[in-house]
Amino acid sequence: MTRLFSSAVFREMACKGRSPLFSRLIGLTDIADRCSGDATVGEAFEAAFGVLKTAGRRDEYIYRSALTHNVLMGTHSLNTACMLTEFRAGSCKADLAILNGTATVYEIKSERDSLARLSNQVENYKRVFAKVFVIASEGHVAGVLDTVPDDVGVMMLASRYRISTVRDAEDRPERICPATVFESLRAAEATAILKSLAIAVPNVPNTHRHAAMRALFENLDPAAVHVAMVKTLKRTRDLAPLSDLVDRLPRSLHAAALSIKVRRVDHDRVVEAISTPLSAAMGWG
Repeated sequence: MTRLFSSAVFREMACKGRSPLFSRLIGLTDIADRCSGDATVGEAFEAAFGVLKTAGRRDEYIYRSALTHNVLMGTHSLNTACMLTEFRAGSCKADLAILNGTATVYEIKSERDSLARLSNQVENYKRVFAKVFVIASEGHVAGVLDTVPDDVGVMMLASRYRISTVRDAEDRPERICPATVFESLRAAEATAILKSLAIAVPNVPNTHRHAAMRALFENLDPAAVHVAMVKTLKRTRDLAPLSDLVDRLPRSLHAAALSIKVRRVDHDRVVEAISTPLSAAMGWG
């Protein structure tokens, strides 16, 4: 059932206005039986989400959705903050990060996850983000507190799908590693950060540019780089253009819409697919 919220299903709907994969997956569940006879595809997604968010069955998408609604669209808004998913941080990829006045990363440890890699992940995240949180299931909280240092925040997704803060994270931009930040960025973003800090971009052949720019980043002030990174990424990874699409989708698909890249010209196809009667969608092929 978790695959219903995968990028494969969402991208099929965006490209075709329908999703044969959705049809196959929904046929493997009892979701159709849980819906009324005139239910739409969107209502089927809502029903599936309702089943998946039950404690014990929650996967990473449920946690991303909770953070999307409670933090990104709750504390902040799409006009003032941006969200990054699967963002490179050293040797790891961050599950989710939200940039507003600072950069905060959230490592998700669902009921299905192990804590084996957590210490390494947290240390890598500290090299890019000023604030680091681990959001975990109730059963993992004690283990997380035993594993991570005191400057790392801990959140819990309770059984009723509510986020509570067990321990706040310290805001420590001075500890980031500018060279690690550089390796996380697109070339244009790294260039923009240098320019914002009044540093000349090296005029060297393309084959040497990466090394030359990295060398510049290595000598920059960490806190200054962090401020410039937040400002730059909020501009380059802006989510405001997705506001209209999000408003037209059920809540269960908001996190997908904000993290799965589809062309703007395909937004109407997603909405069309979501509005399709479930009975008709069962025949998508």
